[in-house]
Amino acid sequence: QVQLVESGGGLVQAGGSLRLSCVASGRTFSPYAMGWFRQAPGKEREFVAGIVWRGVNTYYADSVKGRFTVSRDTGKNTAYLRMNSLKPEDTAVYYCAADRAFGFGDRRYEYWGQGTQVTVSS
Repeated sequence: QVQLVESGGGLVQAGGSLRLSCVASGRTFSPYAMGWFRQAPGKEREFVAGIVWRGVNTYYADSVKGRFTVSRDTGKNTAYLRMNSLKPEDTAVYYCAADRAFGFGDRRYEYWGQGTQVTVSS
């Protein structure tokens, strides 16, 4: 069993930045890939970014490329999502997820955090 806890969300003005953290605990975490997803009111949950835990491969949705950066600190069992140049359309609940292999679909992931709200004002 893996437990994930996100933090770092909040209210920010358009153009601002936030860094989300996702701390993993439980089973040995190193083989797991991490994904970040978000869900805005009335919309389906969508992929934002992902990282292969043991490698340097990262993946991004087109809507966040060049603005968001995903990273991880394996020593701290923590994944991060750095979000720059935030836009009002980035407003959503952000979730981190983990599984043994990376995937773009949310159904791929077995373990999920509770989510953290990100609100971007115009």
